[in-house]
Amino acid sequence: MEKNSKIYVAGHKGMVGGAILRELQKQGYENFILMPHSDLDLCDQRAVEDFFESEKPEYVFLAAAKVGGIIANSEALADFMYDNMMLEMNVIHSAFKNGVKKLEFLGSSCIYPRLAPQPMKESCLLTSELEKTNEAYALAKISGLKYCEFLNRQYGTDYISVMPTNLYGPGDNYHPTHSHVVPALIRKFHEAKENGAPEVVCWGDGSPLREFLYVDDLAELCVFLMNNYSGNETVNAGSGKEITIKELSELVAKTVGYEGKIVWDTSKPNGTPRKLLDVSKATNLGWTYHTELEDGLKLAYDDFLNNPVRAER
Repeated sequence: MEKNSKIYVAGHKGMVGGAILRELQKQGYENFILMPHSDLDLCDQRAVEDFFESEKPEYVFLAAAKVGGIIANSEALADFMYDNMMLEMNVIHSAFKNGVKKLEFLGSSCIYPRLAPQPMKESCLLTSELEKTNEAYALAKISGLKYCEFLNRQYGTDYISVMPTNLYGPGDNYHPTHSHVVPALIRKFHEAKENGAPEVVCWGDGSPLREFLYVDDLAELCVFLMNNYSGNETVNAGSGKEITIKELSELVAKTVGYEGKIVWDTSKPNGTPRKLLDVSKATNLGWTYHTELEDGLKLAYDDFLNNPVRAER
């Protein structure tokens, strides 16, 4: 990408898209097409086609998605599948029809099999059954990355895919029931501290292992790959480190300053038992993460405290 290349960041109001936009600006890029959801519904095929025909972006970061934690995913299976399939196909196909030079598709580590060998290599995709609690979202994301791959094979396009692990950081969604684990815990422990609650109830038994990546570290990789990588195989994005949900909860409680008791509700689902990415491919390309979890959680909590509208969602 040249510094004056015309760049469309789809989903720039979200956590990932916002981080990519900040990274691009930090690196001196300045010619952006930014269209919030209120002005362009990416699920509307005609609207997306008209947008691409009018704006003619040269590079596209496809970070827009309907996202949510374990509750949202399991309660709205059809919505998660339809919305993500539609917006992905609309954007990717319109990019193809309008000669976009390069597109980067952002997925999720939930695309990999529930019981995949750990750490999970990019090559384990579609080798066994998906996790049921986020199967709809995973299938949509797999379809998006496969469409990019098939366009490359059939038409010689240069579309790449990045699969991040669990993300957190500025711009996260702190909804009490529809958020991911880190923002959900931040809100839960913050409210418990504010209310003087003697205990906080967390889901499952705390045993699942999870990997976390600060969103600004992902954004750095996304821009790096756009400039330095081409290929049909996706690229994993993670820290290569894992922590139990129990340890994470204790770390969030410490970050927030909550000193009460943590109780586990074992009637609630744990989700996938372990989900660690093999990040050797990204490492060999020349990228590594920078932000350790404890430092990132402090930054995330500061974001929660300083964004009252976001904190109230």
